Order: sequence, then structure tokens, then C-alpha cells
Amino acid sequence: MALINDTTLRDGEQAPYVAFNTAEKLRIATLLDACGADELEIGIAAMGTKERDDIKELLGLGLKARMMTWNRMKMDDLEASLSCGIKAVDLSIPISDILIDVKFGGSKGKVLSELERVVTAASREGLFVCIGGEDSSRGELSFIRDVMELGRECGAERFRYCDTIGVMTPTQTYHTVKSLCDYNILPIEMHTHNDFGLANANALSGIDAGAISMNTTVIGLGERAGNASFEQILMALKHLYGEERAIDPVLLRNLVYAVANAANIHLATNAPIVGERIFAHESGIHADGMMKDSHAYEPYEAEEVGLKSSFPIGKHSGSATIRYHLARIGISADNSILGELLPKIREIVTSRKRVLEIGELKSLYQDAICL
Repeated sequence: MALINDTTLRDGEQAPYVAFNTAEKLRIATLLDACGADELEIGIAAMGTKERDDIKELLGLGLKARMMTWNRMKMDDLEASLSCGIKAVDLSIPISDILIDVKFGGSKGKVLSELERVVTAASREGLFVCIGGEDSSRGELSFIRDVMELGRECGAERFRYCDTIGVMTPTQTYHTVKSLCDYNILPIEMHTHNDFGLANANALSGIDAGAISMNTTVIGLGERAGNASFEQILMALKHLYGEERAIDPVLLRNLVYAVANAANIHLATNAPIVGERIFAHESGIHADGMMKDSHAYEPYEAEEVGLKSSFPIGKHSGSATIRYHLARIGISADNSILGELLPKIREIVTSRKRVLEIGELKSLYQDAICL
């Protein structure tokens, strides 16, 4: 079963204009744990005393999910995390030439030397160590192999393949990650960004290729266009990959809205999994099909994510929808009148950009009878 390593409290909070207070962090972590996150990345200890205090409080929750901190590959960062009592760390180091040039003056030797020093120290402290390969997708496979081999020798237990600026396609991801998995050096974790809308697809392509873990954030919150989405990945693993994952619709919606509210972000009504309108069927063909079989045009039950199917009366509604709503208020519709109503409904909805309410439909029908 694939691991979900959620980084809402680290990479999610790094989204511009976002800052979580302590109470919000505690609630988000608790809900993530309850909703099935396997691991949580809970902050950056090197940021300062307040961040370290928050990390300690999060550790004090005693959640089932393993908690880890994000760190630069620096002794100061590691020591800050150790002071919190953390038992697992991601130690991030640049992989691409452009970032090695920016951060290490272009010297791969310095990168490997720092990796050896810090990973060895972390391992001696008994920590679970994941090496975060920043900008792996623009790096050379040969260098990633060098990093993984040295990391394993020093005690690292996982390598995080980071598509830091979201430039991979699912096909590229599959072939690259399969090559890394075939080396059989370290287990691979996927960290994907959504700059081209491919974060979820790339994360799952990595799993298809043999990776064991994915980073997610709730509602895809994160740098620029964000990360792979926790709720979307969770549902994909259950329904598309057949994993046994218990999903509580109330807790999941509570989690999504806790993050959206804390981030001051409005959720799109058509957002996958959580959008308020994703189970609304206006098209006449779709509505008619759904009325005959609830699985006709829905990939899973709406109730699984705390929603309900609905049939708004709009421009594309057909006679089945009108008859359905009239029947619900005790009116057995006359087919000839329905034929007259549909053009009127379309004209009203188009002109005012808003669907009909049931009361309005009833009035229109009664007026048509009187004519």
C-alpha cells in the first residue's frame, strides 16, 4: 500500500499569503491523522523558537502518523530538529546543476560532503532519514544515483524525488522513477508540484513505477500552483488502486475546510472530491441517466465525501428533470406542457445566469395550465 506523507504543515504553509497559527496546526494534524495520512511533515525547526514550540506541541498529540521535520542539509537545521524531540527528518539537498550553482557554488563534491556529514550525524541519533532531492527532475540520474548510494552508506532510508518546479510529464516520471527503483538503492518518495496541473498524475505515475510514498497537501496547497492533493490522492488510492482505506466523509470535509479557512482560500465549486457542485447534474441526458441508475454518471457515491446528488433546473435540463421536480411536490406533469416550459426555462436561466427554484417552476407550470 502506498504511503501518504502529507506536508500541508510545511510545504502547504509555504504557499504565498498563508500562515497557520498553533491551534490551526494542531487541528489540521489531528484531522489528517484521522483521515488516513500515514506520515506528516510538520514544520521547519530552523525557523525559530515559535516554530519549534509548535513542533513540540504537534509531537505531543501522540498521533498514529509518523511525524517528521523538513531541514536543509545543514548541521544547524538538524540540531534544531533534534531539540524538538523529532524522530524522523527530511534532509534536503539540491540535485540540479542550477541549484547546486546557486547553493554550493557549482560544486557537487561539496554537496556530497555535506550530505555525508549531516546524514551520518542524523543516523547516529537514531533518526529515520529521508534525503530530499531538491529539483531532482532537472538533475542527472547519475548524480541522483551517487546521492542515493552515499546516503544509504550513511544511514538514509528513503530518497525523495522532487519535481520542484513541476516540469515532468507522467510518462517521463514513470520512466525516470522506474530507473531509480531498478537501482534498488533506496525506496523512492514522490514530491510533485502542480505548475502544469500534473502533480497528482506524476505522483501516481511514480507509484506505478515502484515508488512507495507520495507527498500531498490538503486542497493541493503549496508553492506557486501547489502540490498533489491529499483528498484527491486518498480517493484515487481507494477507488482507482483498490487500496483498503476507510474514509469518513465528515472528517474529510472538516479537514478540507479547516485548511481552506486557515489559508483564507475559497474552494472552487467544481473542485474534485470536495466541490459543492460536483454531483449536480443539469444536462438532460445525464440527469435522466442518473434517475434511472445512480451509478450512470458518478464514479463513486456522493455520500462518501459528504455530498448529495442533485438535479438543478437550468438551461440544459430536459423533461425528465422537470418531471422529477414536479413529482416531488405532488404534480403529475402533462407532457405537452413540459414541451412548452423548456424553452421558457432556458430563456429565464440564460438571461439571469441562475437556475430555477422549485417554487418558480411550480408557478411556471401552473401559469401554463391556465393558458
